[in-house]
Amino acid sequence: MKIAMMGSGGVGGFFGGRLAHAGFDVHFIARGTHLAAMREHGLLIENATEGNIHVRDVRVTDDPATIGPVDLVILSVKLWDTEAAARAIQPLLGPRTGVLSLQNGVIKDDILRRALGDSALAASAKAKAAQDRAGSGHAPRVMGGVAYVGTHIARPGVIAQIGTMQRIVLGEYDGTRSARAVFLHGALLRAGVTAELSDDVRRSLWEKYVFLVGLSATTASMRVTLGAVRSQPQSRAFLLQVMQEAVAVGRAHGVALPADYAANRLAFADTLPASMNSSMHHDLASGNPLEVNWLSGGVVQLGIEKNIPTPANSAVCGILAVHAAGTRGAAA
Repeated sequence: MKIAMMGSGGVGGFFGGRLAHAGFDVHFIARGTHLAAMREHGLLIENATEGNIHVRDVRVTDDPATIGPVDLVILSVKLWDTEAAARAIQPLLGPRTGVLSLQNGVIKDDILRRALGDSALAASAKAKAAQDRAGSGHAPRVMGGVAYVGTHIARPGVIAQIGTMQRIVLGEYDGTRSARAVFLHGALLRAGVTAELSDDVRRSLWEKYVFLVGLSATTASMRVTLGAVRSQPQSRAFLLQVMQEAVAVGRAHGVALPADYAANRLAFADTLPASMNSSMHHDLASGNPLEVNWLSGGVVQLGIEKNIPTPANSAVCGILAVHAAGTRGAAA
């Protein structure tokens, strides 16, 4: 299976690097100094606990057209680049090419479906199986996936992993175990990645989304770490409310989340290091664009569709609106 990594930063560089190191046919799409370093020195994954991985011979380009059609595109660009990335990957798409997004949030795949002309939920599992047996149909392009890993670009050509957690949950939205999903699951396991095949990948996405929205909303809007948020009664209550709204919206959209899932995630937050932060907090501090419109903004958008009130997430969107497009180099 030929795989293209659209985005070779912390997430794409890490998982693509693990797959390439295990011998799979992986092509990276990168740009700027990161691209130049990967061409000259390869791709290095640094981990102080488990040791480094160095992929010396890296297939990398800034032009997807030079790669040609692939079997699978794994997309891990920032959310604000999703539509541009969907246009850029067109030369990679053959009749049966799958697209798996490891981006944050739950509206990412809706954006991809619109951009790629996909209809992921149009066919039932039974109809899809009949099409496959007859050779008369193609699976929807967009698969579901969620990644758990702490990584960032330490310097051009180098991905630093913080801690040892690395996990991917993936699956088809119709619940079937397709050949491509089974292959990728096996490939990830062979590459040393903790991987799971989900029969309800939409729920898997929302399970991460609830906590991610809470962590990102509070640490970015309050400019503090998780420890500070959870230790102050009012900020702790706000964290819980942000997550409760996400759960209510998900349940209204038919996602099988327990009614008390937000409380469960708050208890989970108490087990994490007090120094933990969110990538959105780091982006805010660096003056980068923020993913707020796809995180808390996604809760608000989906809440409106089902008439579910989302005042806490709306407040976060308002607080961070002036920073959403990024402030690096902007006048005060």
